[in-house]
Amino acid sequence: MTRLAEHVTGFARMMTRLEGQHVPDWITAVEADTLTPLSSFTTHLRNDLTAVINGLTLTYNSGAVEGTINKIKTFKRHIYGRANFDLLPKRVLLA
Repeated sequence: MTRLAEHVTGFARMMTRLEGQHVPDWITAVEADTLTPLSSFTTHLRNDLTAVINGLTLTYNSGAVEGTINKIKTFKRHIYGRANFDLLPKRVLLA
């Protein structure tokens, strides 16, 4: 459990500090410990390692876009079945 906690903490540190360049070293260390749940995770990370490194290194994100999409979906779910489709654009524009 201690090794697992150390690896998870290390990954969290890379995420919060945008230190994606350390991902390959982290993957190697996890695979050396043979922790089954994390080994499966590292296998998936290796499938698109470039995207993972860029995602954990670059400051660009799609947070604003995702927030807008989430807001529209929330409005849609809220009024679904209670009002016609014409109300949805009005609520999005007024929000």
